[in-house]
Amino acid sequence: MLSKPFSHHEHPAEIVRQFTPNWFTVTMGTGVLALLLNQMPGPAWLPEVAAFVWRLNIVLFSLFTLLYVARWLFYPRQAMNIFRHPVAPMFLGAIPMGLATITNGTMLFGHDPQLALRLWEVDAVLSVLTGLGVPFAMVVSQKHVLESMTGVWLLPIVACEVAAASGALLAPHMVPAVAANLVLAGYGLWALSVPLAMGVLTILFLRLVLHSLPPAEMAVSSWLALGPLGTGALGLLLLGHVAPYAFTGTELAFLGPVAHGIGVIGGVVIWAYGAWWLTLAVAMTLAQRPHRLPFNMGWWGFTFPLGVFILATNALGGQTKLLAFIIAGYVLTGIFVVLWSIVAVRTVRGAYHGSLFAAPCAPPRIRATPQKV
Repeated sequence: MLSKPFSHHEHPAEIVRQFTPNWFTVTMGTGVLALLLNQMPGPAWLPEVAAFVWRLNIVLFSLFTLLYVARWLFYPRQAMNIFRHPVAPMFLGAIPMGLATITNGTMLFGHDPQLALRLWEVDAVLSVLTGLGVPFAMVVSQKHVLESMTGVWLLPIVACEVAAASGALLAPHMVPAVAANLVLAGYGLWALSVPLAMGVLTILFLRLVLHSLPPAEMAVSSWLALGPLGTGALGLLLLGHVAPYAFTGTELAFLGPVAHGIGVIGGVVIWAYGAWWLTLAVAMTLAQRPHRLPFNMGWWGFTFPLGVFILATNALGGQTKLLAFIIAGYVLTGIFVVLWSIVAVRTVRGAYHGSLFAAPCAPPRIRATPQKV
């Protein structure tokens, strides 16, 4: 017999009060699933499945947005505490990244480039605010030590390069003048993210060497290193691919072939670095015995980072025509679908019981009835 919904909480308001932006990682992973399914060869109904997943993602993103806005409206002081917590604000980067997957799908499934452009503008602004605001809060409002560092530090930083890749996907659907602006903005957004992320990855490896594996509840955070590398490679590949079209008829026309060459070479280099981190992340996860790892929302780290790495793999396969990249993309997509299914089922179960609604920066739970004096 099924237990009552949200039985983990004594008061329905707890769902709002305990809602945190890490739920937007669900939309990141689900959005990437839609994009990957759309790229896979297969039966005629597969694109329809991809479009359905994209629409489902819109529903999830809308629901999570309403819940998080409600938390700020009804519990503003508690919501503000997020900026003093050393981990929770990192997931603010999941909001623009989740929106980016919807923006990409608006072109692929909704066939509405103008709406996609408006969404991209919002996404780019949110990405820059997150990429600058959260690191600033880390400096002035939080306490950090090297031993407690994990891959979640990358989440607010990566949002800008995700927006850069989205802009590159949008550019071919625009007139050259608009496309050129998107490409130039994309390179700027890429630069706001990738160099800083590379520095964080260096420090993260130092932390792993000096202090060994992260605690079990943060074990999946090792996979987040794939995010900036997968999206960094994808951004260069997509920006370089569209640059010849975008710069046509402008004073930058001579840069089109150059950008394309840099995109392929740079994409391969960063992709290879990502393959090294993927291997290390798998090894570290196996070393911690996956069946003993406690399930939490961090498990969505198995999805989006791997997903964007696969998108970069597919882009390399498309631009280089090398069979190795094409086969790797198919194999990794199959693994991704399995991982997404496992994490999604466990998330639905945890959401039903309410156990996954737990804000680390919130005070003790609301009681259904007042305590007796």
